[in-house]
Amino acid sequence: MKLTNRLIVAYALYTLGFLLFIYVMERIERVTGPGMWIGYVFLFVPIAVYAVIGLLSRTSDLVEYYVAGRRVPSAFNGMATAADWLSAASFIGLAGSIYASGYDGLAYVMGWTSGYCLVAFLLAPYVRKLARYTIPDFLGTRFSSNLVRGLAALAAILCSFVYLVAQIQGIGLIASRFIGIDFAIGIFCGLAGILVCSFLGGMRAVTWTQVAQYIILISAMLIPVSMIAHREGLGWLPQLNYGRVMERVEALERQVAASPDEARVREDYRRQAAQIQQQIDTLPESFRADHARIVQEIADLRRHNGPLREISERERELASFPRDPADAKVKWSRNRDALLERVAAPVPMAEAFPAITTATIAATTSPASAEEEESRRVHQRNFLSLLLCLSLGTASLPHILTRYNTTTSVASARRSVGWTLFFVALFYVTVPVLAVLIKYEMLTGLVGHRFADLPQWVMQWRKVEPYLIRISDVNGDGIVRWSGIQMQPDMVVLAAPEIAGLPYVISGLIAAGALAAALSTADGLLLTIANALSHDVYYCMVDKRATSQRRVTISKILLLGVALFASYVASLNTGNILFLVGAAFSLAASSLFPVLVLGVFWKRTTKLGAVAGMVAGLVVCIYYIVSTYPFFTQLTGFAGPRWFGIESISSGVFGVPAGFVVTIAVSLFDRKPDAYTRALVDYIRHP
Repeated sequence: MKLTNRLIVAYALYTLGFLLFIYVMERIERVTGPGMWIGYVFLFVPIAVYAVIGLLSRTSDLVEYYVAGRRVPSAFNGMATAADWLSAASFIGLAGSIYASGYDGLAYVMGWTSGYCLVAFLLAPYVRKLARYTIPDFLGTRFSSNLVRGLAALAAILCSFVYLVAQIQGIGLIASRFIGIDFAIGIFCGLAGILVCSFLGGMRAVTWTQVAQYIILISAMLIPVSMIAHREGLGWLPQLNYGRVMERVEALERQVAASPDEARVREDYRRQAAQIQQQIDTLPESFRADHARIVQEIADLRRHNGPLREISERERELASFPRDPADAKVKWSRNRDALLERVAAPVPMAEAFPAITTATIAATTSPASAEEEESRRVHQRNFLSLLLCLSLGTASLPHILTRYNTTTSVASARRSVGWTLFFVALFYVTVPVLAVLIKYEMLTGLVGHRFADLPQWVMQWRKVEPYLIRISDVNGDGIVRWSGIQMQPDMVVLAAPEIAGLPYVISGLIAAGALAAALSTADGLLLTIANALSHDVYYCMVDKRATSQRRVTISKILLLGVALFASYVASLNTGNILFLVGAAFSLAASSLFPVLVLGVFWKRTTKLGAVAGMVAGLVVCIYYIVSTYPFFTQLTGFAGPRWFGIESISSGVFGVPAGFVVTIAVSLFDRKPDAYTRALVDYIRHP
């Protein structure tokens, strides 16, 4: 109780200090005007605070380093878990996903939130009861097998690493936008922020840092949303009544869909798609002709001392040109499909399960009701599959489950899940509000205005990150049309204050919140990977005589190495952040969920069954991702069929059943577990 009271006082003062900091920065901006320096302050001051917490929490004690001494109060562990959970994908990508896809984006909100119900009922209390350091340690003890432990460690490292890369990519995006440095440099600057939180104090430092980070990230979401909503007449709690703005958005969307000017823009996209299709049909001649044309244009510009800007543009075009006719077919087909997606009238934000118009359907003018109905069914399957994968993945992610080992008791672990759900839900009920408000701002403040009157924020974003927003005057009338706006979903949150005309201080606050979300999750993931390697692989499987000091030291060295390697992979910018996160959830669910649940609730589960189930789930999941995700199909040249039309992000919907079926089947054919194993399961399941 004394510790709880001290923590309440300390973090209350911290919250008041942070709010005072925002107020002081806003007053300074009023006097001096906005400037890039505000972004620097909001990024580096919080990192300095996290560094201080990390230094004060440094430890070499094994229990403190791995599980924060098992003395974290349930409410504070819930807050730390929420920060661990609310990643860069949640903070940056989720509102953008709802903005771009409307109802579809709610699969993330419902899937991620409902997963904590599974955590509470199926796993957290039982994981805490056995009181192991890591999830591979839990499974290795349950099945009395280092082979199970090793496979679980491999699965934990794989899904955590994919998730970690997504967080570091988010850090690079934040740094490049708000302090104007190169994406790759921003990643390695963010690496320093990650290490100061986790390197010296392990779980102890990460826990108290994550509580501080949650306060910043929830402030960075609630304050801008409340300010934007207040300007629109919704009051300071728009979560209760933003349906009024939703009605206005729906009316504007209907106007856009019925506008003849918008229809002409969409028709122009159809013509562009037809031109690309003609290029595809005439391969390989079109590939050679286009390549020769670009080379000739560069030579002509150099021969006549043409403008350096034009030469640079042509050289970039040549560098990104397909490497051979096969690559050209893949890239040009992707460009054609992207254009054809814009041919159809925009789907209303609130419409559930609209028919996904395929490239073939969009390219024709004949009725396609049967195809559209099938497309609608595929859409429903994808929505439900994604929701299921995210929910099961939430209940399987090692860096989340490990957090409940830091509580004081099994009862505290149960309460902690409830607190986590509260703190996560507070964020998730606010995200759709922001998406609706920003879409309304775009439809009223940008669409229908002249290109000569584009707001300042558009010009600034096009200059700093041109790929994030493109506004094209497709039909040449000088008026901005909705169909001519291409905005990356990741931009919605980061640009929200500027779109809504709020002070630049609020942009700095958004940056601080996004960075806090990315750093908090990255810290937890890094620690999970390093601890799995140092405890489960090194100590349990290589050197059982290693001292506590040696184990902590090795964990710190491994943490540094993993952080550097993950930063290098993230600098390659290999995938969409939301896809990487979704893939991590599918991998975790496929490999760990069946064996965790069966290991707790079915005594008959054997070591051999657990091994076979983990391998089967992981193999099925990885195969489906590699054979259907465009990055891998282009890399390998192999493209497999989409089973039931399911997207690669939801590959866990096949991996999880495979894991359950194989685990049960092999366990039934194997010898029954011995008396010790049955007694251990009874101990885990009962007080």
